[in-house]
Amino acid sequence: MATAVQFQQLTRRFGSVTACKELSWSAPGGAITTVLGPNGAGKTTAIECAVGLQRPDEGRVRVLDTDPWLAPATHRARVGVMLQSGGLPNGTTPTRLLEHLASFYADPADVGTLATTLGIDSFATTTVRRLSGGQKQRLALAAALVGRPEVLFLDEPTAGLDPHGRLDVYDLLRQVRDDGATLVVTTHSFEEADALGSHLVVISEGRTVAEGSLAQVAGDRTLEQAYFELTRKVRR
Repeated sequence: MATAVQFQQLTRRFGSVTACKELSWSAPGGAITTVLGPNGAGKTTAIECAVGLQRPDEGRVRVLDTDPWLAPATHRARVGVMLQSGGLPNGTTPTRLLEHLASFYADPADVGTLATTLGIDSFATTTVRRLSGGQKQRLALAAALVGRPEVLFLDEPTAGLDPHGRLDVYDLLRQVRDDGATLVVTTHSFEEADALGSHLVVISEGRTVAEGSLAQVAGDRTLEQAYFELTRKVRR
């Protein structure tokens, strides 16, 4: 499969803190890549560089062979993103928000179908400010999907969801992949990385410590055992 996302020696600093340190990894097209790492590992910073919200201090990132920082509107329409911070407007309702977002795309997903699939119907007319954390997660995911993106970045998309909700999201993401999209999912859940990713990236302290299939990364160990062994070397 062609490479859809590529990080090459990406470094991003915030004052005296270096969030990403010569970070290098790639996401093959048409697959789900899970980026596994603890809080503070640099996952969110990497995603924000990949969607053009931050500019690397050194190195580079390419999405669909394009520099996200300099990308035109036509490129941005091909990329979907769901960030941890959400960024949802509080004064509107899920239905109005999704219909508004859909109006920006030539061939958007059907808002009604998307709302039903993600269980948004039951709170579709409730203002965003009144939604629970899990409901906001579902809405943010729908907002990322409504434009039918070719590449989709999801930063911990199941945070705050109950077990049933997580399984529903896993099924939906697999369907999006089967429809031809490339997905990059950050997580600190071993279960999620195991359930979703055909390609796995492990990062710690802003660095890539392993990359490959689950079998290549874990070998004859469990993913949890492999993860702690790999990240322990970085922390020393």
